[in-house]
Amino acid sequence: MHLSRIELADWRAVHSWASLAQVCRYQTWGPNTEEQTRAFVATAVEAWSHTPQQRFAFVARVDGDTVGMGELHVRNRGQRQGEITYAVHPEVWGRGVGTAIGTELLARGFKDLGLHRIYATCDPRNLGSARVLGKLGMTREGRHRHTALIRDGWRDSDVFSILEDEWRAGTAQPPGSGLGHVHEA
Repeated sequence: MHLSRIELADWRAVHSWASLAQVCRYQTWGPNTEEQTRAFVATAVEAWSHTPQQRFAFVARVDGDTVGMGELHVRNRGQRQGEITYAVHPEVWGRGVGTAIGTELLARGFKDLGLHRIYATCDPRNLGSARVLGKLGMTREGRHRHTALIRDGWRDSDVFSILEDEWRAGTAQPPGSGLGHVHEA
């Protein structure tokens, strides 16, 4: 698995999962129409040109197929805080793709951007996402109540985070043992 910057041509692959009810079940968006997915991808691509850049959107590819995406958002530069999000095509759920995306996003945030704390949120009912966040070494900090109105009512959000020293301690691996790499081009 590797990550590369999202491009306009990726909209069809993104739409292959953004249009599915099971992917957006716990989200405020979706299932997307083609127009919504195109607009989302266009905004994500355009964010790469902002200075200072706050949003870094990537697609995940396995054997040339786009199977997911991940984003790193710098939420507060002065306080060195960021947030990660990800989505994975259900055809590859349970195969470590979400964990690999998260691993790469954390590396980008801590190594490349010098962030101190990176967090993520998930609906408490989304057990798969909570497992991914735990595998990333993130700590569940607590629950924020009724943070988003989604299709089946108000959604709570569990908040997970990892600090730079925790991440560095957890990434002390032998050379060559990484899960993937980020492609900027």
